[in-house]
Amino acid sequence: MTARGQETRKLTLSQAIDIAREGSVDAAVAINQLRSSYWEYRTYRAQYLPEVNFTATLPTYNKRYSAYQLTDGTYTFVRDNYLGLSGALSIDQNIPLTGGTLSLQTSLDFLRQLDSGAQNRYMSIPVALTLSQPIFGVNTLKWDKKIEPVRYREAQAAYLEATEQVAMSAISYYFNLLLAKVSVEVAEQNLDNAVRLAEVAKVQRNMGRISKNDSLQMELNVLDARSTLTSAQSTYKSSMFNLRSFLGFEDDVVIEAEVPEHIEFALVDYDDALQKALEYNDFSLNIRRRQLEADYSVAQAKGNLREITLYAQFGYTGTGQTFKAAYDPLKDNQVIQLGIQIPLLDWGKRRGQVKVAESNRQLVEAQLRQEAMNFRQDLFILVERFNNQQQQVLLAEGANDIAGRRYATNVETFVLGRISTLDLNDSQVKKDEARSDYIYQLYYYWYYYYQLRSLTLWDYALGTNIDADFDRLIKN
Repeated sequence: MTARGQETRKLTLSQAIDIAREGSVDAAVAINQLRSSYWEYRTYRAQYLPEVNFTATLPTYNKRYSAYQLTDGTYTFVRDNYLGLSGALSIDQNIPLTGGTLSLQTSLDFLRQLDSGAQNRYMSIPVALTLSQPIFGVNTLKWDKKIEPVRYREAQAAYLEATEQVAMSAISYYFNLLLAKVSVEVAEQNLDNAVRLAEVAKVQRNMGRISKNDSLQMELNVLDARSTLTSAQSTYKSSMFNLRSFLGFEDDVVIEAEVPEHIEFALVDYDDALQKALEYNDFSLNIRRRQLEADYSVAQAKGNLREITLYAQFGYTGTGQTFKAAYDPLKDNQVIQLGIQIPLLDWGKRRGQVKVAESNRQLVEAQLRQEAMNFRQDLFILVERFNNQQQQVLLAEGANDIAGRRYATNVETFVLGRISTLDLNDSQVKKDEARSDYIYQLYYYWYYYYQLRSLTLWDYALGTNIDADFDRLIKN
């Protein structure tokens, strides 16, 4: 019964699932995780685009004494007192093929001596082309190109799986409310019947048709029915609150859950489900990414065995006391440097790091094989449960109908004095159990169905894979 000021809202299972996917906290968490993965992917993609950088020192002031060596080898101290300005503009481009960096730069430095005879000095580098190239080291850009796209596709599949898990949570909350509602309805019906039958029992007792024990049992049934109804109403209110909170409804909304009547009965083939799961689920992408990361760790450890870096710069430079003189005439400015760092004695530290990385890779490979076996096993069990559950629903529906009709018949028979209270109570218990079991079987059917969707990312009703407009999701 709806209290004053409350709004009653009828809700089907499919509506509850749609609302949960749009407005629940779990759905918000899933979309934020997707957006975070998207920006990580965008950051990775930005590594392959030219980067424009400006660096400057505005200004530098220096007033101190510094050591200076004279021509005869002795040292003295000279006074530094100057003001400096510098600025540089560069366009930097990473080279995915080699892992190096190519930069096109231009810079200008200004120096003004502040002591007596102060003068200005300019130094310009109008253009310089610089290459920094690691040799023999691991090419991080190359590995990122292998790993990051897989990671982002895994995040997209994980989002789709999360939306199906939101649906599974909605199903649990919905059926908890539905079961509580049915329990209240059954308890109310049982209380009405208990009161009516207790009155009948009094009449029959006065007529000597039943024993005093049976008459007292009927009175006890009334008290038990009232207690059961109170407990059922409390559970109903709690289940209402949980579903309402999950869907984001206001506290004054009373949800009227409806028993799902339409069920799509279709047997699922395990091999077909496995093929879809390996193609669409994030599991196979997760396996691929972790294998690549393990391979990358080994390559990184091997690359640390020696470090050789090539640095080369080609360009022009000029100096002068005026800004114009710093650009005319220009002179060649070339630097070629090959840096080498090879450990001659590190007591096997770097070799040990390689062995550790290789051992970790073998461990990851073993874990991945075990996880793959568990995934296939869990999917096989789920397919079997789902296929069997369809039959269980039909059986529970038939049992519910028969138990209801049997109880109604026994009530009338008891009124006529032809059966005992034990038989009547037994039929009532069987009726209540059959009604609850039917709701439970429906719950398991829908839960298994959406669990199967979450693993295969396949819509069995529409016959197509589950997908989403990721661009729209990220921009909203």
